[in-house]
Amino acid sequence: MFIQTETTPNPLTLKFLPGREVTEEGTREFRSAEEATASPLARALFEVDGVSRVFFGPDFITVSRDAGDLEWRQLKAPILSAIMDHYTSGEALFTEGSTAEGGHDGETYEGDAAQIVTEIKDLLDTRVRPAVAQDGGDILFNRFDAATGIVYLHMKGACSGCPSSAATLKSGVENLLKHYVPEVTAVEQAI
Repeated sequence: MFIQTETTPNPLTLKFLPGREVTEEGTREFRSAEEATASPLARALFEVDGVSRVFFGPDFITVSRDAGDLEWRQLKAPILSAIMDHYTSGEALFTEGSTAEGGHDGETYEGDAAQIVTEIKDLLDTRVRPAVAQDGGDILFNRFDAATGIVYLHMKGACSGCPSSAATLKSGVENLLKHYVPEVTAVEQAI
């Protein structure tokens, strides 16, 4: 098995491409070893000293490291080993009852707001998310405030904590959404 690695705009995150599907649908982020109990692979990755975050995309895995003493040259081999061991074992990615997360919130919108949210989600799914996935991350819709025109988004994977994520939101995503959906006045990161 050959696993490619790619750098991301976030210097603390590296993208691993195992050459096969990772999640069947959606994405999943683990921000701690406690959250990783839902996935044997995530658990194994958190056992590597210095790993601080794991993200599963459709065909990639991003791993973030602490800003401490360990560098990628020290972490890369044990991470590659954990990924390879997982895929050669044939074990499922998630424990029973755990799955990937969908891309949208559960809030219901009515009237004009429903149409606006549909347009926003469509633009995110067709234009933004594929581009962000190239960098090892994901951007998920959180909510739309119809009164202010503000769209709130979750940054995940390599995008979470990335120094350029604010620029991505403001210069990229906000400009795109404002251009195609005039009701959008701003884009903010959801907390």
